[in-house]
Amino acid sequence: MPIAVPSGPVSSRHAGSSTDEIGEALEALGRGSTGLTTMTVARRRQLVEQCVAGVAQHAREWVELSCEAKGIPTSSHARAEEVMAGPLVVLRHLHLIRQTLVDVEQWGHPRLPVAAYRTGNQLRVPVFPTANLYDSLIFRPIRAVTWMQSGVEPDNLFGGNVQRLSGAAKISPRINLVLGAGNVSSIPITDALTKLIQESQSVLLKMNPVNDYLGPIFENALAPLMAEDTLRIVYGDGAVGGQLVAQPAVTDIHITGSDKTHDAIVWGRDSDEQSRRKIANEPLLTKPITSELGNVSPWIVVPGQYTRRQLYFQAENIVASIANNASFNCVATKMLITCRDWPRREALLDQIESILSTIPARAAFYPGAGERFARFTNSALIDGDTGTLPWSLLRDVTPAGMPHLFAEESFTCVCGETALNASNECEFLDRAVDFANERLWGTLSAGMTVTSSLQNSQSAELDEAISKLRYGTIGVNQWPGVAFALMSTPWGGFPSKDPRDVQSGAGTVHNTYLLDRPEKTVLSSPLTISPKPMWFSTHRRPEALAWRMVELYSKPAAWKIVPVIANALRG
Repeated sequence: MPIAVPSGPVSSRHAGSSTDEIGEALEALGRGSTGLTTMTVARRRQLVEQCVAGVAQHAREWVELSCEAKGIPTSSHARAEEVMAGPLVVLRHLHLIRQTLVDVEQWGHPRLPVAAYRTGNQLRVPVFPTANLYDSLIFRPIRAVTWMQSGVEPDNLFGGNVQRLSGAAKISPRINLVLGAGNVSSIPITDALTKLIQESQSVLLKMNPVNDYLGPIFENALAPLMAEDTLRIVYGDGAVGGQLVAQPAVTDIHITGSDKTHDAIVWGRDSDEQSRRKIANEPLLTKPITSELGNVSPWIVVPGQYTRRQLYFQAENIVASIANNASFNCVATKMLITCRDWPRREALLDQIESILSTIPARAAFYPGAGERFARFTNSALIDGDTGTLPWSLLRDVTPAGMPHLFAEESFTCVCGETALNASNECEFLDRAVDFANERLWGTLSAGMTVTSSLQNSQSAELDEAISKLRYGTIGVNQWPGVAFALMSTPWGGFPSKDPRDVQSGAGTVHNTYLLDRPEKTVLSSPLTISPKPMWFSTHRRPEALAWRMVELYSKPAAWKIVPVIANALRG
């Protein structure tokens, strides 16, 4: 029976695909999926290289359409977000997966930048910076290490991923329905590339009505995959999505979106049916499904001694995590966790609000934002003339007073702050970890600001706290959303043991090193970074820098690093 996929009141710019068009797409993908089962690594590499050229060719049009749809003025620094979270990260994904394919051809497996190592009973794998020179120069001194699940050893680090990709393992033809996200333009493509190139599944990508205007751009940019019958793009609302889920030819599903949409697909749209099926553990959907479903993203601020510069930089860091993409991000910080008796608490919050006040209000482009804003702030402040919403930091909120701030992702420009009692740094850290795990909904990502003294003198306690955090990505002194753009890092929620309580989802995407069974990735950096990161809302030249990065990843060359660094230094 068709499964109804709910959607909000979205004004689509593209007519829904007809039954005939969907049938033709699935027929073509059937042919392509058979071809993928025997496709050589060399052929995959050729397709990736051709897609790099396609993305580069259409990048400008892609960004202009996105800015127009999101109401971003030509003079706004926010245009840089559409470059960075659009063609730039797609080019980076293609660049890194191409290198993995080269390594598999030459060495039989991906070549890690640094050897994996063991801490206690857990294998940890450095995944960033990658081995190329650009990462070390551009993103210095950020580091990322992926912690693996129990049972992963050096000899099974990649599981069967390499064999499946190289054709050494016999696999059956599969078609993955990717239900694309509407908020960030790179998500549908990088989800599709993960399933197609790395997991050998043909992809039927259904565009979200919010950003389906980009569908023709994607078709042109990824024309080599279209010609190979391994990718097709279709359009439509939630009803069309439900019909696609039920198609017999579709063997697998991936969704980036709402947990409500996920549960409607897996357990049924009616709440009574969902409850009954969950109790009996009888899902309506029997096909494999992976997902990324959002988060009430916490940022833990550990009390202690910070310099004035460190505190201001971390305030800018937190602001970037709130303001990026008008806060329509599953990794936007939604709850600051502070220590009530920390003397610098109010100073930090004042700095965050002061910096937010310098950032122009953004158009509330995502459907339902105004209604959600009103519900989460108990006010209705949308500007009827500009369609903008104000940045809002709600101080000293509690689960008892505003339970929805802790239990639901607001997906609008609202961030709460809650304070815990503790007598020292380690006691606070323990309580904050427990609070994030037990009182906040979601398992996708968590940030934390940590004093240098705690990192240096009590590193074992900090490592234990990170180990306890049940999140797929943890940023230490860095916005965890940066890991989404790095692509060598696996991206997804903390591994879920129970599909009846999926939280932020199941499975991972990106993961260009093909790691099997990652648990979490820890992204870390010092308390301050110079030059200023280009994703900071206060950067002075973000768009110029982002376009230089696009040029670098389109046709990598050592000389292209010079204008990148020059623009970075002027930020």
